[in-house]
Amino acid sequence: MLYSSIAHNLKVMGLLGLAAVPMGAYADIWDDSHLKVDAKNLWLDRNYTESGATTNKVGNWSQGFDLQFTSGYTDTPLAFGLDLDAQYAYVFDAKGNDGSLPYDAKNGVPDDYSRGGATFKMKYSKTELKIGDMRPELPIAWHDPSRQLDTIFQGAVIESKEIPDLTLTAGRFWSAVTRESSDHEKLYKYGSTDNLDSDGLDFGGATYNVTKSLQASYFYGVMHDIYKQQYYGLVHLADLGEGYKLRTDVRWFDNNEDGKALNGEIDNRALSAGFALSKGPHKFTLAYQRMYGTSIFPTPNGYIPQFYLLNWANQPFMRPQERSVGLGYSYDFVGWGIPGLTFSTRYIKGTDILRSGNLSDGHENERDLALRYVVQSGPLKGLGFEWKNYLVQQNFGDDFQENRFYTTYTWKVW
Repeated sequence: MLYSSIAHNLKVMGLLGLAAVPMGAYADIWDDSHLKVDAKNLWLDRNYTESGATTNKVGNWSQGFDLQFTSGYTDTPLAFGLDLDAQYAYVFDAKGNDGSLPYDAKNGVPDDYSRGGATFKMKYSKTELKIGDMRPELPIAWHDPSRQLDTIFQGAVIESKEIPDLTLTAGRFWSAVTRESSDHEKLYKYGSTDNLDSDGLDFGGATYNVTKSLQASYFYGVMHDIYKQQYYGLVHLADLGEGYKLRTDVRWFDNNEDGKALNGEIDNRALSAGFALSKGPHKFTLAYQRMYGTSIFPTPNGYIPQFYLLNWANQPFMRPQERSVGLGYSYDFVGWGIPGLTFSTRYIKGTDILRSGNLSDGHENERDLALRYVVQSGPLKGLGFEWKNYLVQQNFGDDFQENRFYTTYTWKVW
């Protein structure tokens, strides 16, 4: 019933948007449009190894579908377009709350859930405005594709590339539907409650290619009456010769409370720096991260990740005063003549975490393994299989080991 309602709403929004388009421009919208359906089967099992854990195991097995229609633009000076999206997931089995599916303490996990929406877009020259559903990848907001259904933000974003090598971005997000819900909610700080929500997250920023190998970024965001955030970033790419390439990232966040400070004082600054050295199928990574101040790094509700923190993994390594070092390695088996097969591993250790009572002996560590294969040819081309294993140990919470197995496939309709 819910899925039918969503499909009806999508159809109505699409007809309303297209009705405003001149008849002669329809061909450009349809000829440049794309429709795809991403299918994901996810099995997740988390086993707590501490005797004090409230439950020894949580997890789920679910199947999700993510339909994305991307239209072209009308052939007019001020061009128009309309994108549509719909997501649906069916839950085969679930035990407890692993954070990846909607969960109610009384009713548990639902048998299925769905969402849908649209994005109206306009474009003039090299400036584009989008209003509606979005999956941002910005320093102040990022979507989360790691669990069953992807995060969807709702808002208005304008991006301009009129000046060579400079990208200007600004906008507002007023709600988000996360991996933990099937409904759009107003934004509030993770760890808080939805009665302390904000009117919206306003932001603006610039990314400038200083040279072909050096890029600089600055973003400012404010979740009104909760927190404000500044971001500074530098990325440098270097060719070291003999096939070696080095990427260097330096990222700095400055976070404080805003306005009424509905979630209290926020005192956090974060340094995240890393190196990635690659040659052929090999890639080595080293990341250092440091939290300053007495507060945890602020993020939006629904545990939406902040991947601009280089040590963000199963654990975020963003607790007050935390210092963390991450080491990683990945290999592409194309070097062994097996294209489509990749392996990666990472180990992160966090220390000096400020705990309640001014205790500073908090520490945690995480070891990650991932093996992925994507079929490269034949009728099953694009079918992907991925296994991930996490081992988390910490002295202020329960240790656990987690396994995830993904089966993915993208059906490109046109």
